[in-house]
Amino acid sequence: MGHDPAPLTSVCVFCGSADAAEPAFLTAAADLGRALAAAKLALIYGGGGVGLMGACAVAAHEAGGKVLGIIPEFLKVKERRLDVVETVVVTSMHERKQMMFERSDGFVVLPGGVGTLEEIVELLSWRRLDLHAKPVVFWSPNGFWEPLFALFQHTVDHKLTPPEFMESWVTVERIEDVVPALLRGPGKVHAMAPDVATLT
Repeated sequence: MGHDPAPLTSVCVFCGSADAAEPAFLTAAADLGRALAAAKLALIYGGGGVGLMGACAVAAHEAGGKVLGIIPEFLKVKERRLDVVETVVVTSMHERKQMMFERSDGFVVLPGGVGTLEEIVELLSWRRLDLHAKPVVFWSPNGFWEPLFALFQHTVDHKLTPPEFMESWVTVERIEDVVPALLRGPGKVHAMAPDVATLT
């Protein structure tokens, strides 16, 4: 307990893979990719070329940033694997998430659907179990993630989740505030638990 997280050199971005996403979301995802490249932070992402994740990865790559995609074999066609960036092909969604976690020093959550929800709930559950102290930043334009936060608070109100869980992440409304929030760190999160290299 009380150990600081590792220095921030790589950031995993969880976000939607739908090309039908709002144009403003796609533009912001690209802005984030360029911001990560400018900050010399490697982007770790789901390996596809679609939706917000594709916009973020392409922008980071074109801005000279380091990008690592991790994609399951069965999604290579559906999510249009990006061949212009380094990509690791794995066998399952579980392996993908495990590798994304292990390769990343921090996490950003952009708008997404049920797949993004599944990823971030597991990530925050691991935080709840003191398995990591890596910073987590949500970009929540116009309160996009507020219904999720309200559900978390609902479990706190019913004494099923400890109140301090609500301090496990930082939320920003402007995409340009994401990288500064990552670098600043989420306050009390630093005192929660040491990182673990591998979760089993």
